[in-house]
Amino acid sequence: MVEKVYVTYNQVHKLCQNSAERILNDFNPNLMIAIGGGGYVPARILRSFLKKPGHPNIPIQAIGLSLYESLGTGQVETPGTKVTRTQWLDLSSLEMANLIGKNVLIVDEVDDTRTTLEYAVRELQKDVAAAQTQLGREAETTTFSIFVLHNKDKTKKGTLPDDVVKQNYLAAVTVQDVWICYPWEAMDIDEHDRMSREQEGQQK
Repeated sequence: MVEKVYVTYNQVHKLCQNSAERILNDFNPNLMIAIGGGGYVPARILRSFLKKPGHPNIPIQAIGLSLYESLGTGQVETPGTKVTRTQWLDLSSLEMANLIGKNVLIVDEVDDTRTTLEYAVRELQKDVAAAQTQLGREAETTTFSIFVLHNKDKTKKGTLPDDVVKQNYLAAVTVQDVWICYPWEAMDIDEHDRMSREQEGQQK
């Protein structure tokens, strides 16, 4: 049996709050890309804590990538082996041009196998490079950084560029290889929160 860890909205909020200062200091993002659906909630929470007085909110754009496949009722999902692109930025519009020269923070809920994050970084870098060439803006530097709520301490299947791993990567918490149950996946949020409180009581 895979150990399940139940995470509440309150805990997610605090993980974002506690990470915001470091994100501002280390990454100084001026645009966020949330990987759906797990990156939507933390990205929106982060935006409140990353807002600087006198400055507008950091824009959030979204991409949809799917790696998980259901094994059926009553069983946890397991990582798949192929990333499916379900939503992407419009390469023919200003969306891609708006990334050029920016500090872009990619937000997701968990770094499990790293396959999804590898795909996101690689494809976004490729698309930005193409947009730079098309617009004649090759001299501008676009920097990608990553924030996840949880990093699983395990061997990764995916790889990230060295500069991202060493300088532009932040996980709010590193955990063992457990199955993390996030509140936005819960069918019964009261039961979900009860399970979380029960786990906290067992750890004391």
